[in-house]
Amino acid sequence: MSVEAAKERNGKTLSEQSVLGGHASRTQRTGESLPFSDGLHLEAHRWLVDEAYLLDAQDYDAWMARIAEDVHYLMPVRVTTALGAGYSTSPGMAHLDENRYSLSRRVARFATEHAWTEDPPSRLRHYVTNVRTFRTHHPDEIIVDSAVLLFRSRGDVREAATVSAGREDLLRRTATGWELARRTIMVDESVIRMQNLAIFL
Repeated sequence: MSVEAAKERNGKTLSEQSVLGGHASRTQRTGESLPFSDGLHLEAHRWLVDEAYLLDAQDYDAWMARIAEDVHYLMPVRVTTALGAGYSTSPGMAHLDENRYSLSRRVARFATEHAWTEDPPSRLRHYVTNVRTFRTHHPDEIIVDSAVLLFRSRGDVREAATVSAGREDLLRRTATGWELARRTIMVDESVIRMQNLAIFL
């Protein structure tokens, strides 16, 4: 299910229903997806690929420089429901429900001796594909859909883990380039089998 379709019965967006999403932009997509040759689509696609390389390198300071002040970063808990139930996420529950401050605290923790979940650091590879770009009512904001597959290997004996997900991003153009103003991540499993979520998707 796409992020756009994953609205609960009350019609509110997932950000509106979350604990830390009250401040988030409500900008929504308009019209059909842009042609792959469109300049905006090419800029968005490059932004996502560059971001994937930053996350693979765990260059989180550079990643945070691409994050908007009012960002909302949400990974709802998926649930398995009957056809026509009208919802696919657990209301009020999320694996990650973050604003810029909480994201910065997660990043700062990596530099301390207490970040045992990433010491030694994981080996990461983000594969980003199926990118679609949509205009919005705001000329400096676009919506970008993508699929992401994360491969994560920790140590020498533990089995590697993968996470598959769809993402909807709100990108905002600023004087210094595009910034991530909202990300909703819909994982493709109800139970995440990864040891922990001390990484970003």
